[in-house]
Amino acid sequence: MTREEKAAQLGSVNADELLDEDGELDRDAAEELLANGIGHLTRIGGEGSLPPTEAARVTNELQAILEETRLGVPAIPHEECLSGYMGPEGTTFPQSIGMASSWDPDLMRQVMERTRSEMAAIGTTHALSPVLDVARDLRWGRVEETFGEDPYLVAAMASAYVAGLQGPSIEDGISATLKHFAAHSASEGGKNRASVNVGPRELRETHLFPYEAAITTAGAESVMNAYHDIDGIPSASNEWLLTDLLRGELGFDGTVVSDYYSVDFLREEHGVSDSDRESAVMALEAGIDVELPATDCYEHLPEAIENGELSEATLDEAVRRVLRMKFRKGLVDDSTVDASVAADAFNTEAATELTERAARESIVLLKNENELLPLDDTDSLAVVGPKADDGQEMMGDYAYPAHYPEAEVSLDATTPLDAIRVHADGTEIAYEEGCTTSGPSTDGFDAAVEAAAGADVTLAFVGARSAVDFSDPDAEDVTNPALPTSGEGSDVTDLGLPGVQTELLERVHETGTPLVVVVVSGKPHSIEWVAEEVPAVVQAWLPGEEGGTGIADVLFGDYNPGGHLPVSLARSVGQLPVHYDRRPNSANKDHVYTESEPLYSFGHGLSYTEFEYDDFEVSTDTLGASGSVTASVTATNVGGRGGSDVVQLYAHAESPDQARPVQELVGFERVSLDAGESTRISFEIDATQLAYHDRDMNLRVHDGSYELRVGHSASDIAATGSVNINNSKVVPRTGRTYFTETEVRDT
Repeated sequence: MTREEKAAQLGSVNADELLDEDGELDRDAAEELLANGIGHLTRIGGEGSLPPTEAARVTNELQAILEETRLGVPAIPHEECLSGYMGPEGTTFPQSIGMASSWDPDLMRQVMERTRSEMAAIGTTHALSPVLDVARDLRWGRVEETFGEDPYLVAAMASAYVAGLQGPSIEDGISATLKHFAAHSASEGGKNRASVNVGPRELRETHLFPYEAAITTAGAESVMNAYHDIDGIPSASNEWLLTDLLRGELGFDGTVVSDYYSVDFLREEHGVSDSDRESAVMALEAGIDVELPATDCYEHLPEAIENGELSEATLDEAVRRVLRMKFRKGLVDDSTVDASVAADAFNTEAATELTERAARESIVLLKNENELLPLDDTDSLAVVGPKADDGQEMMGDYAYPAHYPEAEVSLDATTPLDAIRVHADGTEIAYEEGCTTSGPSTDGFDAAVEAAAGADVTLAFVGARSAVDFSDPDAEDVTNPALPTSGEGSDVTDLGLPGVQTELLERVHETGTPLVVVVVSGKPHSIEWVAEEVPAVVQAWLPGEEGGTGIADVLFGDYNPGGHLPVSLARSVGQLPVHYDRRPNSANKDHVYTESEPLYSFGHGLSYTEFEYDDFEVSTDTLGASGSVTASVTATNVGGRGGSDVVQLYAHAESPDQARPVQELVGFERVSLDAGESTRISFEIDATQLAYHDRDMNLRVHDGSYELRVGHSASDIAATGSVNINNSKVVPRTGRTYFTETEVRDT
């Protein structure tokens, strides 16, 4: 291979460089851009806005052009799929924060199996998902993309995501990309791409744990660097992070791809480089194999070698990794798909049923005073709020319709109002929007109040609008009624409901009509007034294209909610950080006007029935550093209807030699029980799961007593038991257990 051909294997090309205005392949441009080959094709279907058949056809044509080059090496086509394939006709599932609220890794795996079938049908072999960032600053717009605040829950959901997307074999699966490596969510001020300053212990135990687990247990095939710098070193040029730690310590052997434009940002944003060539050298030497979304800097790699600025051996090593993946994916043998059947994988009944199920399981019942829900024998309903009848408002920022908020995108989604009209057939329904998500206008208040005053119950749908890198020229104008306040690039300083939505709720509440507030938002809002004054509150997150159906199923009792919070809901932004596993000196100290405890704790979730935990047992009171202990509890549905609950197991180090989190999640199991039914859940915890890094930063199982706690949430502990570890041991990477084994059996 010539140096130019090698460099091309580390590059990529955008769909908009290859397609004309009509979405047709510009063959002359393609032949020129692909003359030396290419590493990745960037979002041919999604960015090109091509329906499945056309996406498959164009991808095949591009692979055919590559076959005619001197080397004939095919490309890796990649797409986004955070909440399902992000392209025309792709099924949109609940956003990640909602999927985490299901506490159901098996459901996550099934969702990604469905997504895999759609992406494979159009010729995609690589996906730029999932997000493994641990959400600790709720001001960050991308919290909705995460699986929450706890590293164990994030790791469990992410590993299931990877397993479902990559499938049973590397050749038949879609490569999952773990992002954003690492600690992207811990940025200063909750601002996207801002600097991160974390200690080495927090970096490893909180932010790196999910990556290590997904790489080791699920075999993740790709990793994406983050935009920020850590202690002054940009992630895109951090050789310790991307090579020494990722490949050396964590044992990763796949490809590292750049976050879009992050190589350019070494010069443009971080100011550590003087040229595109220097940026390319820094990124490649750090360990980034492929520059995305286009080859802006890596085209200068041959020149850098010629000038003695880069070793050709470094280039060769990265090229081998990219080529090895192309062989493993089967692309070299056959890079095309049958375009005539591509559409068959889309718009299926099975996909609709699965996204309805995912929406239902993601919903969290926060409050239900006087059993206002489920709704029954209601003669009239008022439906108000900006989230009631807009399909795009059901979507997360990486859903195709929300990703392009300025464009007219065909949208097939069931809104809450749509589904309510179906469920409440024969009930008088008055609908008034009342206000927009972000704008200041109160012109619609009077009509909403009038509707509420004449109804038996009012359903209010509120929340933040989600989008990515909103580019509306009036985006800084607070009068903009569609300004997103959640999603990538939409970071906030206030966790309250945006615009005048709280004022709308206050006015409607003053009518005296019972009020149900449904929060349809990826932002974990501070809703203290709502929690105090409103009888029923439902957290629906961003539930996807069948979110309206899922919400209505819960409101009318066709489905008993069983979701639990994957984040702690703060009383106010000034309370942050408020995650449940703070250290004692943080968790136990109040502000002058605000207590330390969150409004709703991590793991909280109500049901239309009641669950009790009994007979908690710990199998042994003494444990060696290489052994395991089993904690068992009986869960009983003592209410009058079937439902599901999430049994949560936490561990607390009682006599640590350093300040440790007050408790840490070490296991969970979602169980479904009929009225009066009981089940016995056993958690087998390996001693290495209780390990933490000693003063020399070695992962070690420490001597001492550990209290195991079973609870309904982090703040609602039902029973405890203790186990003593009687010797200490350093844990080798290959000897670590990441997840608790659970067993559920009838009693």
